[in-house]
Amino acid sequence: MPATEPAAPSPPVPPAARPALDWRIRFGALSLIWGFSFLLIKVGTDGYAPFQVTLGRLLSGTAVLAVAMAVRREQLPRGARTWGHLAVAAFFLNALPFSLFAYAELTIPSTLAGICNATSPLWGMALSLVALSEDRPTRRRVAGLGLGFLGVLTVLGAWQGFSGLDFGGTAMALLASLSYPIGWIYVRRTLAGSGSSTLALTGSQLFLGTAQIALVTPLFTSAPDGFPLLPTLAVVALGALGTGLAVLLQYGLVTEVGPTTAQMVTYFIPVIATAAGVLVLGEQLSWNTPVGALVVLAGAALTQSRPRTGRAPGGGPGADTGIGTEAGTGTGIRAGDHP
Repeated sequence: MPATEPAAPSPPVPPAARPALDWRIRFGALSLIWGFSFLLIKVGTDGYAPFQVTLGRLLSGTAVLAVAMAVRREQLPRGARTWGHLAVAAFFLNALPFSLFAYAELTIPSTLAGICNATSPLWGMALSLVALSEDRPTRRRVAGLGLGFLGVLTVLGAWQGFSGLDFGGTAMALLASLSYPIGWIYVRRTLAGSGSSTLALTGSQLFLGTAQIALVTPLFTSAPDGFPLLPTLAVVALGALGTGLAVLLQYGLVTEVGPTTAQMVTYFIPVIATAAGVLVLGEQLSWNTPVGALVVLAGAALTQSRPRTGRAPGGGPGADTGIGTEAGTGTGIRAGDHP
């Protein structure tokens, strides 16, 4: 919950303090922002090296959250142990997957990258069965796991020997999708009940991810010769909107309507990413790509089905929320529900 929320019961919130936009509009905006992120990555890599795209993205996103934290007077997390855990979370939830997606889109279409991202819930389901003892398998969730990976094989054209598939780029996109649930599980094990707000944890995590990429980038790239307009705007938008504003939208949605409703944005992202790649970038689309994507989404939805509990929506910072969704990846949407 936000750190500024009063501990004692308070009077009803006056109309002026309520969100200016209906949650459905903000839900649609979040879906569009994350869906178009794969297009922005592709455009960014036309002018910059992948690590430079990631660095610019993280810088812009961190700046947005820093302003939000200052406006809300959020306190930074305390304790070296917490910052150490945040550094690990930043690697798996930001630095690694953002870089892998940028490298992947050098050789694969943004549509395929968006669909690979949708496999994160499948990886999360498989990992949680091993790493989280409270996540017990059910027939429906196991069936969803099998169905989802059948969808992946359909997207990749397994029956025709993966003809025309760039294995390196596809593998990097799938590894990026795997990185998100690894980070989410780590966050859930180490940062639950840390005492800091989700926004403070997410902003600090993004800052650490920026520092990590800033150290690595000079080792693998040289300074850009110039700053081409379109790729520069794409990178800034990718960070400010997809890694900054999106977190604030997501955070507000989970607080208002709960994680179950908010996490439905996951199922719109690959659809929008595919439409953007085809309509804006002119990427080719064979029949197996949308069909396989629908199968992946159906399997992912089954893996997320859980028995109803009495837990209140929103939870506490870092609980079932996972601060890393677009940060996720913090809030009720698990890490990896975003690009």
